[in-house]
Amino acid sequence: MSRFISGQGRHQATLFPEVLDDFISVENPVKVIDVFVNELDLESLGFQQMVPKGTGRPGYHPSTMLKLYIYGYLNRIQSSRRLEKESHRNVELMWLLERLTPDFKTIADFRKNNGKGIKNTCRQFVELCRQLNMFDDSVFAIDGSKFKAVNNKSKNYTPSKVQFHIDRVEKSIQKYLGQMDAKDNAENGTSNTVSASKLAWLKQRLVELKEIKKQVNEHPDKQVSQTDPDARLMKTHHMDRQVCYNVQSAVDTKHHLIVSHDIVMTTDRGQLSLVAEQVQKTLGKKDLTIIADKGYFSRRDIKATQDLGMTVNVPQSNTSGSAKKGIFDKAQFQYDELQDIYVCPAGNELPHRRNVTEAGLEQKVYVNQIACRDCNIRSKCTTSLREPRKMRRWIYEEEIDAMQKRLDADPDLPVIRKQTVEHPFGTIKMWMGATHFLMKRKCNVSIEMNLHVLAYNLKRMMNIMGTSELIAAIRR
Repeated sequence: MSRFISGQGRHQATLFPEVLDDFISVENPVKVIDVFVNELDLESLGFQQMVPKGTGRPGYHPSTMLKLYIYGYLNRIQSSRRLEKESHRNVELMWLLERLTPDFKTIADFRKNNGKGIKNTCRQFVELCRQLNMFDDSVFAIDGSKFKAVNNKSKNYTPSKVQFHIDRVEKSIQKYLGQMDAKDNAENGTSNTVSASKLAWLKQRLVELKEIKKQVNEHPDKQVSQTDPDARLMKTHHMDRQVCYNVQSAVDTKHHLIVSHDIVMTTDRGQLSLVAEQVQKTLGKKDLTIIADKGYFSRRDIKATQDLGMTVNVPQSNTSGSAKKGIFDKAQFQYDELQDIYVCPAGNELPHRRNVTEAGLEQKVYVNQIACRDCNIRSKCTTSLREPRKMRRWIYEEEIDAMQKRLDADPDLPVIRKQTVEHPFGTIKMWMGATHFLMKRKCNVSIEMNLHVLAYNLKRMMNIMGTSELIAAIRR
């Protein structure tokens, strides 16, 4: 053992520094947390119990609990029980909390009861980043990611799933009834108590499933999650299905800071204008550039976002089934903007005939019945024997065309979007671990997400500016 590094004896006296502050270096992140929370007006942010009661046992100041949670989420410690343990043994927390050691119930109650204050604190840090001119580029990437909820797939029911379970239970009941009848007809006349108890359980289970079926049919989404009622079964990566929440975020392309975020129980489609408008309100700017993936492509949503004064770049996915039918795709029909006509692959002109409203969108209809009737390649254009090929064009389609030209002129935009918005999602999910959210219901999940976003932005700013410079900026 002589050639190995030797430690000190466990019974040897150790002379620790007399002052706890000597354990904490100047660049320690806990000093940023301490200064940031001390500079906040917690009462105006909406934190509860800012004024202590005149009687009873004294409580902990909200600033102490907020410091504890920010430190926990910054260091991948989200559980209230783990935070309690760390407050007893972690020197950094001893310094940050001034050796206070709240119990896990007090810690958990603070997070549950101060959702408004935590949300406003997250916004306050974004406002600080804005004041430090961290969003000068005005280019933001928007994306959504699925975060697992506290709800197993077996506790989530849809109409088809609950009917499958009902059919299976009814089949099992008939099986056990047949077995019991066979034993009753036997000469020995013995009965099977195991089968009888199993049959009773199956009948009770059938009653429960029928009640669940009623709840599913009455629910607007035709879906019921028993553990977390607000969670929804959604498609995730590789078309897998998971009971989760869809977290929307807007990230700036320069520093990868999360400017705005929200939690929804639907897909990304239809969320573009809502998230983009939040970014506008947060930054106080209108002339923003928004980048999103094709999951956000919705003509109505893109139009609404552009009407807010923003430039939108969302690629369009080809959902046409013409190729499978063996006929010409819409892209093979050339549109002449000056004459407002379509030119088909055979060279015939399709003029504008009328307007129709489909799926809430007013569209122009282009058709040439005579040319289509006498066309030699009609079989490659339409499968109908009577109706000619019709082209439909949204009345605001020129805005979509202009957006596609911007994307074609700058093919790096999708790459920029991926590099920007995937980084925060990956980092936060790594911090969360395999379980993701620890709390149930949307209101509580939102509190967790606010703490994760605050911790992420805080760490990003420390990496960009440095600890000392960030402390100085907070104090200004």
